[in-house]
Amino acid sequence: MAEMIIARLRRVLSSRAREWAASSGLSLPASLPVSAAPSHVKADLSLPWPLAAAKAVKRSPLDLARSLAEALESLPEIESAEPAPPGFVNLVVKSTALCANLKAITLDPKRYGKEENGTTKKTLIEFVSANPTGPLHMASGRGATLGDCLVRIMRRLGRTVASEYYVNDAGGRVELLGASAKARYEQRHGKDAPVPEKGYQGEYLNDLAAAAPPECAGWDAQQWGLYAMDSILAQHREDMKAFDAHFDRWYQESELFASGAVPKTLEYLKGRGMVFEKENAVWLGTLKAEGSSDDKDRVLVKSDGKPTYFLPDIAYHKDKYDRGYDRLIDIFGADHHGYVPRMKAAIAALGKEPDSYRAVVHQLIHLFRGTEAVKMSKRAGTFIPLREIIDEVGKDACRFFFALRTPDSHLNFDLELAKKQSSENPVFYVQYVHARICSIFRKAAETGLHPPGASLPPPDADRLAFPEERALLNKLAWFPEVLLDSERLLSPHPLANYLMELAGLFHPFYEKRPVLAAEDPEIAKARLLLIAGVRDVIREGLDLLGVSAPEQM
Repeated sequence: MAEMIIARLRRVLSSRAREWAASSGLSLPASLPVSAAPSHVKADLSLPWPLAAAKAVKRSPLDLARSLAEALESLPEIESAEPAPPGFVNLVVKSTALCANLKAITLDPKRYGKEENGTTKKTLIEFVSANPTGPLHMASGRGATLGDCLVRIMRRLGRTVASEYYVNDAGGRVELLGASAKARYEQRHGKDAPVPEKGYQGEYLNDLAAAAPPECAGWDAQQWGLYAMDSILAQHREDMKAFDAHFDRWYQESELFASGAVPKTLEYLKGRGMVFEKENAVWLGTLKAEGSSDDKDRVLVKSDGKPTYFLPDIAYHKDKYDRGYDRLIDIFGADHHGYVPRMKAAIAALGKEPDSYRAVVHQLIHLFRGTEAVKMSKRAGTFIPLREIIDEVGKDACRFFFALRTPDSHLNFDLELAKKQSSENPVFYVQYVHARICSIFRKAAETGLHPPGASLPPPDADRLAFPEERALLNKLAWFPEVLLDSERLLSPHPLANYLMELAGLFHPFYEKRPVLAAEDPEIAKARLLLIAGVRDVIREGLDLLGVSAPEQM
């Protein structure tokens, strides 16, 4: 595939700007990002680089913008370069370049967005990792959306990335869950058997007790716990399959303990001088670790000789690095804010670069039916399982709604809006454009304008000259940059919002510029190619969000 237009512009503009700076005795920052011009500016790109150059030499930013504009306007892809206060250069890209980009999209849509010569670092993204003590809930769905979308987007960019679900199936929670399930079983058989005070209260335990095999009558709490965890974990797998979230590995904590990784990690930390003893306990000296952001030392082994949850977590992350991953990304729920600096300290204590570890903490979801809030409480057993939401509104609406917002923002999820078959519903709004374009192509086949399987000729820029057409051409060109933004921000929200904007640009085009009824067959074919690009980018973008692209609605 030919080099994508914005990626090429990023490269050639940066090269020409550095030549200009060198010849003018100026310096520019190491990074020179290229961004779209604001909506009120009649241009495609707006470069603030003269502002950066002017600071060091105390020269007029606008004068430098005039000089840089002269240096850039001769580039073959640039139609015009204009200086603008206080020190910007606004660029208009040639329509021929945008049309060539459009043809490249339709020739190989599944490679559109791939970054050539990108990083070769191996990344592991861990997400959801809910304790197998109860059904997955809405927050699990938000975490699954974040993680799975990032894996898809980064793979599209050409990265080596794997996904993992960490199963906390070791420690005291097994026996506590077992005691809770055993109590439910005995209650079903007329016994006065209260659930432990700190046990699990959810009604799902009644279902587990009812489905238990006959021999369960003789089980102790540990056996009940293993049975319950296996059953709940099987449901987690089914829920993630229904949610279209994929994991390369389901890594069980019990595997970690069985391998001896936990005591080996403790010895490794001791060897690095990161561990000390105090009050009959073993502590991680996080304050000693170079690059640590934690503000206090942490207990690894309690005075009774049992490890805290922190030690196996460190062992698990060491195992990730030992498996050859260069970059680790953890996606946490809202109750893990305090855990992030602790994990960063652990990474530093392991001797790894702190920047090789990133954590994304997503905020709470508030569920509504219209204006009425739906209460949730996992401990009380009145939470709404994720599977029920999927069954009611579909995984497409769930994933698109979750992807629209930044992870650090609270999310109000309206079940009624998610089911609406109208433009008020964001996912319907985008999917409908894809279906509408598919319908246009079916009609084009019926009329003989574009037989199935036939290729469309390269677009003539003169035939796609109206503002509505150019707006679509320009927007399509930014798709690869949006994927890079999603990777940089570790969130799919730039992509979800981009698809909304692209769909929004299609509507005025469709209203003003007829495709099948165009005044000239060649114009009709040019517009067919344009909407083929819109169709392909919407389909590919939705797929990266784990959302379907229906051809009929």
